[in-house]
Amino acid sequence: MTAAAMAVAAVAALAAGGLWWWAVLRLVVAPEHTGVLEGAVAASGWGLSLLPVHVASRASRRGEAVRAPDRAGSPGTSR
Repeated sequence: MTAAAMAVAAVAALAAGGLWWWAVLRLVVAPEHTGVLEGAVAASGWGLSLLPVHVASRASRRGEAVRAPDRAGSPGTSR
C-alpha cells in the first residue's frame, strides 16, 4: 500500500469515527433533538463493532499448516 493510499484510508477512518462520535454524543446530550440519521449512524457503528473479524492466510484456509517465522532475540528461541 502506498503512502498516499494509507493517508486516504486514515482520513476516511478518522472521518467515520468522528461521524460516529458526533451521532452518539447528540443522542446522549440532546436526545429530543436527534433524528433517524443520528440513531442509524450510532446503531450501525455499534453493530459493526460486534461483527467477528477473522483474518487468515489462504494456506491456513486450505488446511495447510502455517508457521510463523522465528524472530531473532525472542524469549524462548535458541539460536
